[in-house]
Amino acid sequence: MVLGKVRALAIYFDSLNENNLPVFSGGDLVSGRVVVEVTGDVRVKRLDITARGVAKVRWTESRNAGANTAYTQNYTEEVEYLHHYDTLIGEERDEDCPEEGVTVLHPGLHEFAFSFNLPQMALATSFEGKHGSVRYWVKAELHRPWLLPVKVKKEFIVFEHIDINTPLLLAPQAGTKEKTLCCWFCASGPISLSAKIERKGYTPGESIQIFAEVENCSSRVVVPKAALYQTQTFFAKGKGKEIQQLVSNVRGDPLPQGKSQSWEGKLLKIPPVSPSILDCPIIKVEYALVVYVDIPGGLNLSLSLPLVIGTIPLHACTTRTSSISSNCSTLSWLGLPERPEAPPSYSDLAISESHRQDYLQGCDRSDAEGEDRGSLLTYITEFRYLPPPLYSEVDPYPDPLVQGTVEVRRPDTCPSR
Repeated sequence: MVLGKVRALAIYFDSLNENNLPVFSGGDLVSGRVVVEVTGDVRVKRLDITARGVAKVRWTESRNAGANTAYTQNYTEEVEYLHHYDTLIGEERDEDCPEEGVTVLHPGLHEFAFSFNLPQMALATSFEGKHGSVRYWVKAELHRPWLLPVKVKKEFIVFEHIDINTPLLLAPQAGTKEKTLCCWFCASGPISLSAKIERKGYTPGESIQIFAEVENCSSRVVVPKAALYQTQTFFAKGKGKEIQQLVSNVRGDPLPQGKSQSWEGKLLKIPPVSPSILDCPIIKVEYALVVYVDIPGGLNLSLSLPLVIGTIPLHACTTRTSSISSNCSTLSWLGLPERPEAPPSYSDLAISESHRQDYLQGCDRSDAEGEDRGSLLTYITEFRYLPPPLYSEVDPYPDPLVQGTVEVRRPDTCPSR
């Protein structure tokens, strides 16, 4: 018998979203096919598939052990969420092959179905960070006698759904701060900042309505600004590593001495980003809206309002009730005249090139209602393909022996954007 060759080994998933990506959640059935193409008769001992889901972190730090001695300390940690194994070929003997334990694949395409259920538990959302990741994949291995195995691996995406329609995430977030600038023995008047947003939970594609009041009694010209930050924190061996990334920002007009400025629902667009990751023991992804006053030559005055980025958008009835009550309370809180406003609507979350360009140019457009959860997941998965951001790092558990740490400036020292 003249042995053929394996021309191709591929994995295909049965269920794809609107962006042709395999997206699942805890408890879902994952099914697909392993396709083998051979050019002639191929003797196969076994065709296995392995499905895994792993959260993993890794970073290194340089340390000094003496005057002339230095070494590198590695920090690694791993959490397994999924491990499934199955054999697609190898359990039954091929009648055309006299050798026990070997199956013969004849020329052409051969398909082998597989399926498994994701665990009914809180799975970490798929994520790619600078010092860690959460990945899920299926790997197929074709074993042949006396030859190296042929392997192929294909990733799929998992989302741990976060429903923002809960009392905790629907609660308004607010704060007030004041600061007096001093120059030697002369103190100028105070700068005051009050800010509020209608709720804590949002989904990618929404615009955050910011209500703020800034009063400048100092002698300097200041600028009110707001920025959405993502904080990635990685844990290993009792240590932590933190990354802070600017996601989106907006600014107001320069504010001269003795003037005040009000934001009556200024919009800050949330781009495609990873949902919050709050339950993974080694990786956390958190968000905060920082409303601040940029003070030239001084430390900025800022308020940090924590956010949760979810995957299940606001329900229509919740949207109307939350919007009306929040707008009325916000206007009253800011001392502004109340007036009826239409409830906010949400954008068409389908990805398009024009949408991407509009975001990159900082354009805020009015939103459209009535998008289903599948389109939202399509929008969220877009964050995996954006250009890598610039990072700044800070160790939340500093070690005096660690060299080369770059500190993250706290929100109250927000740099000018």
